[in-house]
Amino acid sequence: MLKKLLIANRGEIAVRIIRTAKALGYRTVAVYSDADARALHVELADEAVCIGPAQVSASYLNADAILDAAKRTGADCVHPGYGFLSENAAFAEACKAQGLTFVGPPSGAIELMGSKRRSKIAMQEAGVPVVPGYEGNNASDDELVAAVGDIGYPLMIKASAGGGGRGMRLVEAEADLLSNIQRARSEAKQAFGDDELILEKAVIEPRHVEIQVFADRHGNAVYLGERDCSVQRRHQKVVEEAPSPFVTPELRAAMGEAAVQAAKACGYEGAGTVEFLVDKERNFYFLEMNTRLQVEHPVTELITGQDLVAWQLMVAEGRPLPLAQEQIELNGHAIEVRLYAEDPANGFTPQTGPLLAFEPALTEGLRFDSGVRRGDTITPHYDPMLAKVIAWGPTRDDARRRLVRALEDTTVFGLTTNRHFLSRIIANDTFGAGEATTAFLQQAFSDDPSLKPATPGIRELAIAACLLDHDSSGQSPWSNAPATMTPILLEHDGEPFQLLVSRSDSGLKVTLGEDQHSLTIDSLNNGQACFIDNGIRQTCQYHRQADSLYFQLDGQAWQVRDITHQAAAGAQGAGTGKVQASMDGAIVDILVKPDQQVQQGDTLLILEAMKMEHPVKADRDGTITDVLVSKGAQVKRSQLLAEIADSTSAKQEVEA
Repeated sequence: MLKKLLIANRGEIAVRIIRTAKALGYRTVAVYSDADARALHVELADEAVCIGPAQVSASYLNADAILDAAKRTGADCVHPGYGFLSENAAFAEACKAQGLTFVGPPSGAIELMGSKRRSKIAMQEAGVPVVPGYEGNNASDDELVAAVGDIGYPLMIKASAGGGGRGMRLVEAEADLLSNIQRARSEAKQAFGDDELILEKAVIEPRHVEIQVFADRHGNAVYLGERDCSVQRRHQKVVEEAPSPFVTPELRAAMGEAAVQAAKACGYEGAGTVEFLVDKERNFYFLEMNTRLQVEHPVTELITGQDLVAWQLMVAEGRPLPLAQEQIELNGHAIEVRLYAEDPANGFTPQTGPLLAFEPALTEGLRFDSGVRRGDTITPHYDPMLAKVIAWGPTRDDARRRLVRALEDTTVFGLTTNRHFLSRIIANDTFGAGEATTAFLQQAFSDDPSLKPATPGIRELAIAACLLDHDSSGQSPWSNAPATMTPILLEHDGEPFQLLVSRSDSGLKVTLGEDQHSLTIDSLNNGQACFIDNGIRQTCQYHRQADSLYFQLDGQAWQVRDITHQAAAGAQGAGTGKVQASMDGAIVDILVKPDQQVQQGDTLLILEAMKMEHPVKADRDGTITDVLVSKGAQVKRSQLLAEIADSTSAKQEVEA
């Protein structure tokens, strides 16, 4: 009987493993880097050991440090999660050498399936369908070029040791072949330390369907249905669902039996995933086998009612599988998406910084697997996934509807996320019809509004103005605006919006150019605002942080800054003497020159923007040391305009 489990991972998967392990009575040990000292998985574990600095190579990939942590805490088993060391045969073998039970397959199976070339050969020998191609041992560039004659175009070049799209190239013509071989080889060497390549006939616009398998050391092996992972961006999975809307019962049985055959062929134990490509005629071909728990395992858990981590621990203890094949039933439909701190409108650039608010929308049929919470900081050291959001429903449309609503209602403030992008995919008609292939995002979704910068309209700006007015604690110069129009300046994504605000008994009227919108805030409570718009009562989440307002409306998140004060004061840092432009504009007048004495609040320059003049003022007493712009100059937001030296320090310099 195993008693204490060390989880050699971090984030949501460590949290998820810890919760099942504790429910089963195991003591749990977390490992963490310096950057994760206050992480959720550290807090939930019974014990935790620091294994190194933030860099992955010095911490979560440091096998010696992890094994030492197991020894120091008396752990008798190790769960690798996914990623990091989970498919490292040497680590599995090192655990065994230390007397630790590795919660995963034997090292031989990991090593075999870690090579696309060797695993493909093994599957051919086992009778599992494979994509036609070339798997020569350590083939040179010339040998690969020569092999193409038997394959034809289009074809895929793949790194034998790789995954995640790295070292992978689609080649459609002979003229592009050699250069793509060389690029793929270079990328494979850099990413995996192994430049071995294979060639495969390209299956155009296939489905990516994977089978969840489980095997024990008593010769039992089963499959737990399939997952459709066809919606991908740059060969990275974006949406996963079970069952596949494309797979028939007959195809499921054939693929399931082939996957079990693949597992048995390599002496497998524990959880594994056999991935297939399925063409339009429902022919399927072995792609690879992942010898670990998959990121998307929750959709399988929701439709089978089984805890796959619990199954892993049973197998690791030497117990037989809890169910035979005929006892496994599929119920309903589940869909998973990965909520990331990234900006889809700017090439999916990862986002870092504090989570000012993070409130998952937990309702019927929803599951959130997350390793972060409000107040945590997303750092550049690790994958910026915030949560896996999974919806279950009796039917696929029920699951879709619940997932869209959950994404729209989940609150994330402080960081840009792909939340709106994900909800648009799930609501898309092509996806809804079950027709999304691996080419879906590139072909049918490349022009979606969620991939472009969003600009607030008059309604969004009016809501922002109302929330700033009601939540400004008297700091805003327009919070007590009379019936006459008062100008305010808001900024979204670097773009200023000059508004005119007037107050009446019914609320605020906001004018932007020719557009007007009136709103009334009915109540504010714990970050939730209730407002009345054109007689309709509606709520939205919001968060105020200094001069920034975050709010969420109709599934779209907005961040707006109130720069009215800054425009009047020049937006320079408090007391720094660094006078900066508060927005893009033109310098229409300069009222000071070098060596001139000024006092805090004196107007130094006049900046014209949005057809209005904004005085740029001194933030402290002192002496003008430099004016860095000239009259008529066009300036950018945050551009340094002038510098002020503190009077005391300037006097000391003269005396010296």
